Amino acid sequence: MKPVYIVDGVRTPFIKAKNQPNPFENGDLATQNGKALLLRQSFDPKDINNVILGSTVPNPDEPNLARIVALRMGCGDKVPGWTVQRNCASGMQAIDSAAIDIAIGRSELVVAGGVDAMSQAPLLFNEAMVRWFAAWASAKTLAQRLVLIPKIRPHFLAPVIALLRGLTDPVVGINMGQTAENLAYEFKITRHEMDVFAMQSHTRLAQAQDNGYLPEVVPIYDNKGRDYTYDDGIRRDSTLERLAKLKPFFDKRFGMVTAGNSSQITDGSAMLLLASADAVKKYKLPVLAKIVDSSWAATDPAVMGIAPVHATTPMLLRNNMSIKDIDYWEINEAFAAQVLACVKAWQSKDYCKKHFGLDQPMGEIPMDKLNIEGGAIAMGHPVGASGARITLQLANILKRKKARFGVATICIGGGQGGALLLENVDGVE
Repeated sequence: MKPVYIVDGVRTPFIKAKNQPNPFENGDLATQNGKALLLRQSFDPKDINNVILGSTVPNPDEPNLARIVALRMGCGDKVPGWTVQRNCASGMQAIDSAAIDIAIGRSELVVAGGVDAMSQAPLLFNEAMVRWFAAWASAKTLAQRLVLIPKIRPHFLAPVIALLRGLTDPVVGINMGQTAENLAYEFKITRHEMDVFAMQSHTRLAQAQDNGYLPEVVPIYDNKGRDYTYDDGIRRDSTLERLAKLKPFFDKRFGMVTAGNSSQITDGSAMLLLASADAVKKYKLPVLAKIVDSSWAATDPAVMGIAPVHATTPMLLRNNMSIKDIDYWEINEAFAAQVLACVKAWQSKDYCKKHFGLDQPMGEIPMDKLNIEGGAIAMGHPVGASGARITLQLANILKRKKARFGVATICIGGGQGGALLLENVDGVE
């Protein structure tokens, strides 16, 4: 297997959904993002071997989004593209798929990442209205259609919100927020702990923005010439007192998960350039990080947020590593409760024994090594892009900190988890 390198990457600012569609569709976000990435390269966009994108909220006008974006970026007619869907890890799956192609020698240069314009998620007709439309389409005469008109009922017009439907697990019948409540109960996580973690996310993102620690963020522009330059979901005035006043959102009677300690519904894209050693040498590309390993796992969908533990632990063990060997961590902040549950699971001797057959816990992740530039609670969680965002952000952190190893891991609706092990290296092997 040939080594695989991340040589560059950019992402858009993450734009918070504000109860109405933002001005960018998936293709707009990914195309602007991809062009910014390719314009600063030493090779022609036509030299790309493949474009792989993850997306979970497809636009009906953009089937196989990756191919459309490849054409719009100027890669030419002969560069193929394909789109993947693994819920919250779609962007990470795109990276993993690209890495496999390079590792087996099938590709040399691949653009991989993800995108979702969640504010553009459609409203759907409910089943009653669909059946009425079907009858209308089947009617052959004016008289038959006139009979149908008075049969319309007000509830026929109640829309199905596709985004809410997509965030509900169809197997266990609960939404993602309730899975976080389940973990909070299992690991005895308090509301105060969740709110402290949420405030930390905003504080760390603010510090990263102020210190210029997000070089991967590039501006985008809408068709009216307005520019978007930073993650606008950040709440710099967030305090524990304000967070404590928010009511539970998912379990309104007994719950602790609120809008304040959950990730935000957001639009955004993140795209990385992956290369083989030969491509790095041929085009004189910088090396941001090496992809050492990847791992995927699954668990009970009712506690889907714990799945990063199940993806990461086997990956570390097969590389003869422990938690103390990892310099920095990115655990996607779907919910504060979910991240804290992962941290506590690794510290639990009983959990590590039951699920991994270990005699000792994996260990404790120091909080000054975890999500040091904030996470999805502050910047948002455009589902298809987040796996790529945390990977790129981690690679930049390792380079800036002159650290060696990092893990990016993400929970996935349906009870899955994904993880990537990155290494900061000076050059190609």
